[in-house]
Amino acid sequence: MEKRELFHIGEVARMFHLSVSSLRHYERIGLLQPEYIEPRSGYRYYSIRQFECLNTIRYLRMLDMPLMQISDFLKNRDIATIQELLQQQKEEVIRRQKELQMIERKISNRLRQLENALASEFDRVQIERTPPLRIAWIRNTLSIRSYLDLETSIRQLEEGQKDTAVFLGKVGVGIAKEKLLKKQYDSYDMVFLLLEPEDRYEGKVEELPEETCVSVRFCGSHREATLYYQKLERFLEEHRLMVNGFSREITMIDYGITSDTSQFVTEIQIPIATI
Repeated sequence: MEKRELFHIGEVARMFHLSVSSLRHYERIGLLQPEYIEPRSGYRYYSIRQFECLNTIRYLRMLDMPLMQISDFLKNRDIATIQELLQQQKEEVIRRQKELQMIERKISNRLRQLENALASEFDRVQIERTPPLRIAWIRNTLSIRSYLDLETSIRQLEEGQKDTAVFLGKVGVGIAKEKLLKKQYDSYDMVFLLLEPEDRYEGKVEELPEETCVSVRFCGSHREATLYYQKLERFLEEHRLMVNGFSREITMIDYGITSDTSQFVTEIQIPIATI
């Protein structure tokens, strides 16, 4: 074959909007071999008859088809094969779209939580209706001196899960109703994970109904929580309300978001009933 019928690898890369490294990679994996390699210089050349193959590769790569599947097709090109490949790729794209939509919802939820936390009115006790919740939880008695004290429990919640269910701002701790009634706030009885509708969790999950709670937010973390349990306790007594469930305490902004402890936001909620 005359050399004028060949095109240098750089020319081919420019014509097909590919990088030279991509063409070299195609060669390494056996997808497309150069028509001619100059023995002395090692320069790679491609012929016009290879352009159709390159067009096919570029088209299928635009559809995000893996190179090995493209290679298999090029070795066995027929209508039935390309139909099957395109159908498989369409199903994969639909699956990824659903995953991306789920991730988008999670990001949107977290952004709303952060905006909500940043707009907090600190140290004000209020009564509110909380929406139904879905939680996964483990009983685990612990005292929290730093955020590291929660790590073992979080790993237990994640154990055996196909997907990572723990996201920032979704892990909380609680004090049992019996201890709240006894005004014991020095340790926690459970660690829980707030599950969003799309979260798949393999294990015990509890559905909590819509409830009336007293709540308070403060600038700080779990270490400062005792003072706010006492504040909630005084509010309950003054308004003749009684504890009606375990507390839900979540750091809405903590070390996972910022190293500036002055920006930490923690919320405590306690379900209530009238006396």
